[in-house]
Amino acid sequence: MQADHDKTLRLLKTARGQIDGIMRMVEQDRYCIDISTQLMATESLLARVNADVLKAHIEHCVRTAAESGTPEEKEEKLEEIARIIDKLNR
Repeated sequence: MQADHDKTLRLLKTARGQIDGIMRMVEQDRYCIDISTQLMATESLLARVNADVLKAHIEHCVRTAAESGTPEEKEEKLEEIARIIDKLNR
């Protein structure tokens, strides 16, 4: 992985902490809107981490394939990006 490992791990640990907190909220039968708000915050954080990982992938892996890869490697990386864009749009 080419993304900043320390930053990625820190953000993922934060998301894990948020999820643990949400689980406690559910166990405590907290107000639905409060739970939903925390869920949206966690989703937002995970989306940001994913964007960082994908950006690093494009900047390193895709760029390397585009600059010095075989035609097959170039096509593979473009197909990867197309597939992930499709998944993001679902």
